[in-house]
Amino acid sequence: MVIRDRSARASRSRRSGADVQAASRPTVTGTAAGSWLVRGKDGRLTAYAPCGGGLLRWTETRPGGPGWTGPEFVAVADLTDLSVSQGGDTYVHFLGRRERRRADGAVEVDVVHAIQYQTGRPVTEWRSLGNPHGEPERAARFGVPAAAVDAAGTVHVFVRNAGGGLMMRREGRGGKWEPWADLRGADVMDGLAATAASTGHIQVLAPAGDAALHWIQPEPGAVPERSHDVRPGPVPGSAAALETAPGRLTWFWTDPLSGGLVCHRPGGWSVPLGGAPSDGGNAVLRASLDGYDCTVIAHRGAAGGVLVGVCGTEAESSGLWWTDTGRDCVGDPALVHDAYGRVVLAALGPDGALWVARQQPQPGLVLEEWVRV
Repeated sequence: MVIRDRSARASRSRRSGADVQAASRPTVTGTAAGSWLVRGKDGRLTAYAPCGGGLLRWTETRPGGPGWTGPEFVAVADLTDLSVSQGGDTYVHFLGRRERRRADGAVEVDVVHAIQYQTGRPVTEWRSLGNPHGEPERAARFGVPAAAVDAAGTVHVFVRNAGGGLMMRREGRGGKWEPWADLRGADVMDGLAATAASTGHIQVLAPAGDAALHWIQPEPGAVPERSHDVRPGPVPGSAAALETAPGRLTWFWTDPLSGGLVCHRPGGWSVPLGGAPSDGGNAVLRASLDGYDCTVIAHRGAAGGVLVGVCGTEAESSGLWWTDTGRDCVGDPALVHDAYGRVVLAALGPDGALWVARQQPQPGLVLEEWVRV
């Protein structure tokens, strides 16, 4: 499936107003992990980005666009990392790693959580989920959270502990959070990927040395258990999952040996897909193109531009076609379907501005020119 992308002819006409807005807003510090571009229950898209002192939020003015509002500033102090996850109920969950310095100079580290229930509505109060380590030295080495929301709306939070194992804390019945559970493992690094399948099963993939450690729930609601390991493992932070058949996930990540993209399904071999990704994450989306079930992949290339690839779903070995969209970005691009089912590609420019390109009604995957929000 060839991508005929005209987005390299990006508009540069919106200068003065956008530049004034950029000068007055907090500085974007990258992209959030997880799903930083989401579609709400009303069909409108929302984009989020971490910035100094909190996060920024852009919101479509109506389903399908093209207008947007924002960025709006949401204050939350002392975050070092931010992850965004959305459940089937369309609630958006924010998980952050927070470092606060005490008067005696010691650093307190905890994980914080907040929710946005509806598109454009305020974010709830940020609530601390604590830290499983009692000793200050070990608590300071607590890792970066990742989250997944199951079919029942239960939030599962996963974090690397100071000893290199995996910890989980999840929301129980009545909104009361369960204690931290030790899922064990060894040599786990930051850059976890967690996802929920349509069957309700939560899965987690963790980079660990030269391997990818895999956990899966034996049944919905159960504590995830160790599954098979995969070697070689991913570049930390590059793994992403796509449900390519009911209950079956295909994992995509950057191979540290070849530097290219690979995909893996449990029970099979990893398949090289080429490309030249940077050390960041990969965005994946399933889409129907010309009547074919296809997988769309986007990432920041080694040269700094947004690259997009397309292949047949679960037919990756037949070939993946890549194109450079002509737009430089910081952090990782994002993919989502808008209210009309069109593929939407989003990226943050070097100046922190949000750029969006939508699918055109033409054969293949043809993207409109990039629009600066």
